[in-house]
Amino acid sequence: QVQLVESGGGLVQAGGSLRLSCAASGSISSINFMGWWRQAPGKQRELVAYITNDDRTTYADSMKGRFTISRDSAKNTVYLQMNSLKSEDTADYYCAVASFCSGSWCYVPDDFWGQGTQVTVSS
Repeated sequence: QVQLVESGGGLVQAGGSLRLSCAASGSISSINFMGWWRQAPGKQRELVAYITNDDRTTYADSMKGRFTISRDSAKNTVYLQMNSLKSEDTADYYCAVASFCSGSWCYVPDDFWGQGTQVTVSS
């Protein structure tokens, strides 16, 4: 089992920046894929970005160039730096550990999601 605790969400004006953090604990030695997903009201959950244990990154097309995912392996923490935020970035952002990823598709077991952190971008 892996426990994930997210932080860093909040309210920001359009064009602003936020940095989300996700600290992992538990069976972390088995983590190969860790990333962020988001879910806006009335929409399906979608991939934002993920990072592998050898620091390869994958981003959703709409986030490329604005968002950066990184990790601190010593702290077992993954970060999401979000710049040039838009109102359409408003969503609940979830950290998760995936069992497998291929391209922009990942399989995340039900128990491997964080509780989510809300990001609201005002226009």
